[in-house]
Amino acid sequence: MYGQQHHYNHPEQSWMHPSSNYQHQAQQVAINAAHQHHGRIQGGPTMGASMGGHLQETGIETVTEDNRRTMAFVADLLSESSREAALLELSKKREQVPELAMILWHSFGVMTSLMQEIISVYNLLNPSQLTAAASNRVCNALALLQSHIPLFLYPFLNTTSKSRPFEYLRLTSLGVIGALVKNDSTEVINFLLTTEIIPLCLRIMETGSELSKTVAIFIVQKILLDDNGLNYICATYERFYAVGTVLSNMVAQLVEQQTARLLKHVVRCFLRLSDNARARRSSPPMPSRTASRCYIQLCAS
Repeated sequence: MYGQQHHYNHPEQSWMHPSSNYQHQAQQVAINAAHQHHGRIQGGPTMGASMGGHLQETGIETVTEDNRRTMAFVADLLSESSREAALLELSKKREQVPELAMILWHSFGVMTSLMQEIISVYNLLNPSQLTAAASNRVCNALALLQSHIPLFLYPFLNTTSKSRPFEYLRLTSLGVIGALVKNDSTEVINFLLTTEIIPLCLRIMETGSELSKTVAIFIVQKILLDDNGLNYICATYERFYAVGTVLSNMVAQLVEQQTARLLKHVVRCFLRLSDNARARRSSPPMPSRTASRCYIQLCAS
């Protein structure tokens, strides 16, 4: 049985109130990354030579016209005046050009440019000044980056404005994290457990749009399905209570919304929590309301 919260030796910051210093942390990471990248490439080949070397390494000796245009768009990322259009075009080519991620990663200055695109909108988050154009632009940068550094996404997940630009930005950021957990990698889960991704997802599960809630609870479900994730959430009363309370609140909200997709994720989370002995002894695995007719119909749909 869970004891009282003050019995734990290392009380942690409440999961219901995520910290708000992500901007400072991410900006410092960007500064350090920029310095490291500059040191690595100083005196080295130009971007064009670097990309050419990559193509030779991968055995591509003949460059098609489409690949030439892709390389031109990559080069355009280095110029502020052409970056917005390049971001849009390259975001469309993610599925068409399998080697795009490697080209972006190894091209001079590109990763720094993408990071700059992301942190440049932090000042627009609070107070809420994010426009649709700025939201689209940073979402295209996020799509290309695919979150090598998830910390850069947390300021976006920490916003509460319900306007469309903010909602689009949160949804895109959640999608990047969702792509990371989709492959059931224990290493990814262990890394995310060192961050505040769970409390951020919990808040979105309560206050976000239906689509954002769906992606957020998918992330939490994937973390729970990992043994380390389940043990982490059930290790303290505060973590277990926070997750259980939000899931119960979602059940209450679904009385009106009646969204089968969301309910199935909620049920799976409760079932997974019941695999932990301490969680089973602490509270019923599912709210009694889920036995009502509307929930049975939703689960059957």
